[in-house]
Amino acid sequence: MNIYKVKINFEEKGHETIELPIAEGESVLDVCLDNGIDLQHNCGGVCGCSTCHVYVNNGEDAIQEISDKEEDFIDRAVNPRINSRLGCQCVIIDGNIEVTIPDQSQFLGH
Repeated sequence: MNIYKVKINFEEKGHETIELPIAEGESVLDVCLDNGIDLQHNCGGVCGCSTCHVYVNNGEDAIQEISDKEEDFIDRAVNPRINSRLGCQCVIIDGNIEVTIPDQSQFLGH
């Protein structure tokens, strides 16, 4: 099994950029949860909502291609962009990735 790197940037103030190991077959959401990074996942990480929405800055080729189902949920995300993906669907197949986690404070109290 290959180990790569995931670089995580945060839109929310007061969070430093962090670089963590990510194994082939692991998702960005998995790594966040394993490392105490607060990335919402209301559906439990099964591509059933849009709360684990991230922006992929680099490494699109290192993750699985986007599915129609994922695209539908991204359309419902807050501030979707051309490089939007769901953290639960950013599963590493080969290489490093860099993502930005949108400000999660908007989810507080929901």
